[in-house]
Amino acid sequence: MWSWVLHRITGVLTFFFLFVHVLDTALVRVSPNTYDQVIETYKTPIVNLLEVGLVGAVLFHALNGIRVMLVDFWSKGAQLQKAMLWVIGVVWVVVMVPGAFFMLKRTAEMLFGGN
Repeated sequence: MWSWVLHRITGVLTFFFLFVHVLDTALVRVSPNTYDQVIETYKTPIVNLLEVGLVGAVLFHALNGIRVMLVDFWSKGAQLQKAMLWVIGVVWVVVMVPGAFFMLKRTAEMLFGGN
């Protein structure tokens, strides 16, 4: 049940991001200066943390979507659904840990200095 809930939440979060992304990209035609200001606000540490969250949400949503398809269309999917949930959890961590490290490295350098 929790994977179902997380799948819905990550889907809504991804949709919200795409909606905002389309709006901020559309600004370039309306007002290039405003677009530049909006893009500049995205270079903050808080937005960087939100980007890491977005990557985590999209990754979980994609992996869980594959699991859902396997449960629906594979004859053994229903009996292996819990094992597949553990597998996507492990894959998620294996991909997110180095991904978050490299994404947050820029923010750490901005906050604490360094090269």
